[in-house]
Amino acid sequence: MATKKNAAKVSKAATLREKDVAGLQAEVKDLQKAHFGLRMQKATQQLANVASLRVTRRDIARAKTILAQKQAAAAAK
Repeated sequence: MATKKNAAKVSKAATLREKDVAGLQAEVKDLQKAHFGLRMQKATQQLANVASLRVTRRDIARAKTILAQKQAAAAAK
């Protein structure tokens, strides 16, 4: 059985895999902007949920991984 956390990761990865390269690049850029905002909130001690930093960092890594896979597949063709 998949837990809620695992189901969320699978659905996030599945939705990212549906996007094209340009969409993934835009997603990475948006996630990086969100992560920057969270870091600034943490620095000014306005961030209540510091776990969101880890979540966004992992989402960025997930998106970059899928982007690299798609670019490698396109280069192999």
